[in-house]
Amino acid sequence: MASKAFLSFSIFAVIQIILLSLLSHNYSVLAHSHAEKKSSPFKFIEHLKGCHKGDKIKGIHELKEYMEKFGYLNYDNYKNQSTHADDDDFDELLESAIKTYQLNYHLKSTGVLDANTVAKMTIPRCGVADIVNGTTRMRSGKKRQQHNHHFRTVSHYSFFPRSPKWPASKFSLTYAFRPGTRSDAITPVARAFQTWAANTQFKFSKIEDFANADIKISFESGDHGDGNPFDGRGGPEGIIAHAFAPTNGRFHYDADEPWAVGAVQGAFDLETVALHEIGHLLGLHHSSVEGAIMYPSISAGVTKGLHGDDIQGIRDLYNV
Repeated sequence: MASKAFLSFSIFAVIQIILLSLLSHNYSVLAHSHAEKKSSPFKFIEHLKGCHKGDKIKGIHELKEYMEKFGYLNYDNYKNQSTHADDDDFDELLESAIKTYQLNYHLKSTGVLDANTVAKMTIPRCGVADIVNGTTRMRSGKKRQQHNHHFRTVSHYSFFPRSPKWPASKFSLTYAFRPGTRSDAITPVARAFQTWAANTQFKFSKIEDFANADIKISFESGDHGDGNPFDGRGGPEGIIAHAFAPTNGRFHYDADEPWAVGAVQGAFDLETVALHEIGHLLGLHHSSVEGAIMYPSISAGVTKGLHGDDIQGIRDLYNV
């Protein structure tokens, strides 16, 4: 009798374990699916694929916000227009903005939100606007005579308006991390500074005095007081970091994004992003050369180094 009771108990226990295992697995799958969905930035653009001038579709106002964020659209100069930034009308101004975006990213300039344009927009990127004060230089090719050769190359680096740069008296720059910064970021960022130092006249030294460093590096979340709030992991703008032109010296990672050292699937490489943002700190704006470190977008799991376009740009800016 006792053995039968024990057998029944054992069967019941096994069933419970199986059920709990299945429930746990299903929850894990759902949680993973939810995380994947959340980690994919600005998905609102996906359902707008194929939109063009004259359309009125829910979500177009979010597309306008995206284009305004990166400098392609400014309704403040068109207050008498019948359409506005907060409506869902695909108007002439938006069409013009899409065309400019397509030119900057070497896409067919149709003004239509086609599949290639959507694909480009849905890659995470730097938070620095492509267009500042209504002027874009991303596609303004600059010819450079190659030494000992009889041909020219065309570069697409650019500078901030009025080409701000560090004075010659500040070619030895100090940098510091905000106290409490994640320890795994220290070495990758130091390597990024070393890479720039090897290709410029700059020297960089790490100090502990965050308040008085020339360059201040920190991980920030949401609205962190610099007028350029982060949108978090999976946010509508896909911003992962930003930095300021000389001689501001601030460099911020979005703390809510997944970060890693090296090429790790689903995470952004700390060193690669540091290389890009240090370029801004030194005075480079964005480049339309996809292989350049100053190209605005970077996918998770990808590592990059300096490109000839970046090196030519920094040397041109400082007349080296």
